[in-house]
Amino acid sequence: MEDEIEIFELHEEGKPYKISHRCFYFSKDVIGFIRECKYDRIYHSMFDQLLRSAASIGANVVEGKSGSSKKDWKNFYVIALKSANETKYWLCLICETMEVSKPKINELIKEADEISKIIASIILNAK
Repeated sequence: MEDEIEIFELHEEGKPYKISHRCFYFSKDVIGFIRECKYDRIYHSMFDQLLRSAASIGANVVEGKSGSSKKDWKNFYVIALKSANETKYWLCLICETMEVSKPKINELIKEADEISKIIASIILNAK
């Protein structure tokens, strides 16, 4: 699968054109961020929730593409949007309560925000 992922066409900013691909890379970046963090047991639930919500964004986008109806498709995209917003919450909470790499977490927050705006736009513009 890794070889497949690398051939995606990218925007000039180096981000994939397709939202499903962008969500995949975002999930991958969140996993890398969590792997690098050292945290006490008290923070485990926050990181678990972060991982779940971040991975849920792309999973729902992909599942929505194979939905059986327009309503089904929209429901999956709405769930993806909610997961993107939840991901921003967990990232902000971790940023404010722990000593973590501020540039890296701010980059993740920015990407989660951009993804949520793209998904919201897709939902609003769907006919």
